[in-house]
Amino acid sequence: MEKRTSRWLTLGGGIAVLFVATIAILLKIIPQPHRNLDYLVIGAVATFLSMILLWIALMNAPKE
Repeated sequence: MEKRTSRWLTLGGGIAVLFVATIAILLKIIPQPHRNLDYLVIGAVATFLSMILLWIALMNAPKE
């Protein structure tokens, strides 16, 4: 596998792990019972953190 392809797969896997970990942590932190708004906030925060990671990775990527 090319180094470039491996780098993109690693980035995608890292983002997926961050997304799932953020959801798991927030489900434990936010008190139960969870309402629909709680799930909306958890998903939004997980998406926001994942996109921040993607943005940082793309800004630090080597120029071609």
